[in-house]
Amino acid sequence: MSAQDGVPTLAASTALAVDGAVLVDLRAPAEFAADHIEGARNVPLLDDDERALVGLLYRRESRQAAFEAARERVRASVGRLVASIGELAGWTPPRRDPAQVVDELACDGIEAMDRRVRARPLERAPARPVILCCWRGGLRSRSVTALLRELGLERVVAIEGGYKSCRAQLVVRLESFEAPRTYVLRGLTGVGKTLVLRELERQRRGWTLDLEATAGHRSSLLGAAGLEPATQKQFENRIAQRIARGPGAGVLVLEGESRKVGNVIVPSRVWRALETGASLELVAPTERRIDVLIADYLATAGGRIELRASLSELARRISAGWAVDLVSLLDHGRERELVALLLERWYDPRYRHSQQGRGARASFDSTDPVRCAHELADWIERDLSHAHAPELDPMAPVVSAPTRGLDSRAT
Repeated sequence: MSAQDGVPTLAASTALAVDGAVLVDLRAPAEFAADHIEGARNVPLLDDDERALVGLLYRRESRQAAFEAARERVRASVGRLVASIGELAGWTPPRRDPAQVVDELACDGIEAMDRRVRARPLERAPARPVILCCWRGGLRSRSVTALLRELGLERVVAIEGGYKSCRAQLVVRLESFEAPRTYVLRGLTGVGKTLVLRELERQRRGWTLDLEATAGHRSSLLGAAGLEPATQKQFENRIAQRIARGPGAGVLVLEGESRKVGNVIVPSRVWRALETGASLELVAPTERRIDVLIADYLATAGGRIELRASLSELARRISAGWAVDLVSLLDHGRERELVALLLERWYDPRYRHSQQGRGARASFDSTDPVRCAHELADWIERDLSHAHAPELDPMAPVVSAPTRGLDSRAT
């Protein structure tokens, strides 16, 4: 690579809008674990200990000393790094030794290398891009981009400003989000709101925003069992990236949630859509609700262990008047009795209290999620076709919808 070439870079807004890109995060594993852009794969240039050492040298000695230490460690492991990125990109590296290219790029010291791999902004991404990022779009991503291009991977680019710039773009998207016509699925615990929402997304791609999947939490006291909860930043980033793809057909469908989903808080613009959207009630018999909850919470051995710990916490919070050992019910295989008890005494009373004064536009039997999603999609499309009718009030309670004989208040 000649000194005149520079390293091709994309603005964060452009990079985030690319469909089908291979996004590689070069930061150390601890940095990546703290937060990253959804869909990125971590191929660290330095591991956590190496990064700590380089940082220490930078603070205590000099930038050049840190650079020399980093160069030696990268040189020793660069073959694995190139192979890993090649595998993600579907690209076979040449036989040329990548350590030799590292020597050529870094031979004249950090200042010369900084000039050699200066940014060269692009207006658009290349076809099938491989996009690299580090913390601030500095030497880590630009130098690896230069290395890979020298080895023949010409569709690789770096992100200007790195992860930090991407995060800022995502925050702007959240703060400026204007929801389209919104519908909110509501109903007692276990009616299968999440199952219906995900089936609706399969049938009408782009209609839904699944907050529980995004948060890695079922939005209840026992809701983390068997899942990996997101951090606040991860939650916000995932929502913003989903928003960037745009709602389908000018409609947004969400599951009714509280302001907190586990330990993360729903962003204000999304919360406004939840609070003002038209409510659609899902109903199902108690036995079906028990089936749904057992399948969801107890599908794996790990989920069972986590649920047991959560039940112990719940037992400390409930009234002594229950006079039931919840953990013992689980341990003795009395899951249906346990779930029925929790629904009757814990979840249903709290849900009904939270919904006081909130009317539903329509009610749907959710026993069969596929059929329910079809009926929801048909109902929403009819409602959208009349969205501009002056007599239509999207929040007015209306008795409608095919519940196939179920009372809309059934548990």
